[in-house]
Amino acid sequence: MVRRIDVSGTDGVRLAAWEFAEPPKGGKEGEQAPGVLLLHGLMGRAAHWADTARWLAARHRAFGLDQRGHGRSDKPAEGPYSREAFVGDAEAAIEQLGLAPAVLIGHSMGALTAWQLAARRPDLVRALVICDMRASALGGRSQREWEEWFESWPVPFATLADVRKWFGEDDPGLERPAPSRGEFFAEVMAERPDGWRPVFSRRQMLTARETWVHDAHWEELAQVRCPTLVLRGVDGELGRAEAQEMVRVLPRGEYAEIPDAGHLAHHDQPESWRAAVGAFLDKTLPD
Repeated sequence: MVRRIDVSGTDGVRLAAWEFAEPPKGGKEGEQAPGVLLLHGLMGRAAHWADTARWLAARHRAFGLDQRGHGRSDKPAEGPYSREAFVGDAEAAIEQLGLAPAVLIGHSMGALTAWQLAARRPDLVRALVICDMRASALGGRSQREWEEWFESWPVPFATLADVRKWFGEDDPGLERPAPSRGEFFAEVMAERPDGWRPVFSRRQMLTARETWVHDAHWEELAQVRCPTLVLRGVDGELGRAEAQEMVRVLPRGEYAEIPDAGHLAHHDQPESWRAAVGAFLDKTLPD
């Protein structure tokens, strides 16, 4: 079963929330299973969480959210694509889906949105999983590198096989083949008359990224009061030292890492991902 529920986000932007499996029945009469909201990273979509959501559905009401500019949600030409807009959208989704207090599981940009919301609205968040997102400022050089990377894409792609090959093997930024990365990008392409193109605007992605790369986010991290797991792929973008400093700053932080995984840890090693998240939720949530 896949069920779509439309949510009204900041400024009335229409957001698509997705439930990928039947939710469990509540325990005591009138009691609902704990709610979970899954937030993808930049360029992602809720469908990237389908396997995780189905696994969680044994004990939770789990929804993936297509964030503004992504997936089947609205992509307003002029945004806004600010931090305030993304956080407000997640806040609206939790309230309108009746998930509060929710577990927030975020990857990359989605993780930043999750901890910013947890800092702003602690009443809405009972636990938090941060996957491979840095709290330090990345800086202007990082943004310029992304601009150049977007320009290097050989769009349109003739076939989905070409998408998988370029992002999983031929991208000059890759140190070694990454099949899961190829699959990730195959899921965010749509067929057009001239070939396969991304379902998102690269200009809008750069605009969204511009709103966080120049700033550090340690202060907001320190304001998160709920139990929080900082999770990284060993070969990802979040280094061990910074991840452990994030745990130290968090009032109730825990640390875990996934071997043989990169930035897309939940795609690279799904069993290890489920083991780490499951152990955290078992300790954090009551039966």
